[in-house]
Amino acid sequence: MTKTILIVEDDKELLDLYMEILQMNRYNVQTATNGEEAVSKYRQVHPDLVVMDGDMPKLNGYEAFSQIIEIDKNAKVVIITGYSEVELKNKKALEQGLISIISKPIGVNILLDLAKKYSNVKNLKKQDLVSNSDLERSIS
Repeated sequence: MTKTILIVEDDKELLDLYMEILQMNRYNVQTATNGEEAVSKYRQVHPDLVVMDGDMPKLNGYEAFSQIIEIDKNAKVVIITGYSEVELKNKKALEQGLISIISKPIGVNILLDLAKKYSNVKNLKKQDLVSNSDLERSIS
């Protein structure tokens, strides 16, 4: 069964790149360019994984994540950000159930590792979560 991944990114070039990489690896990819669109698309598609930019227009990734988790408490969402993992908004999102925060830039191998790991599980436990550094070590 093909897994569906929702990519949310306001940078068109990055969005196209992520989409191409995932499609080449046989994932069904849905896209959105802002947080409002992401929430709407989540309601329609219920993807296996959401990979979302943290800083976007209309509704940022953190606000969109909060709305998605209200729709589906088991939603698997990863935020890609240029901000530090220790920032308050990151800690709050992790406490709400965000599965991971990945620092920019995100490489091809990290994207594929995220897709493989999180699109194949139904319910995650806290001990199953990995940090960006864990992912980077696993692909080295």
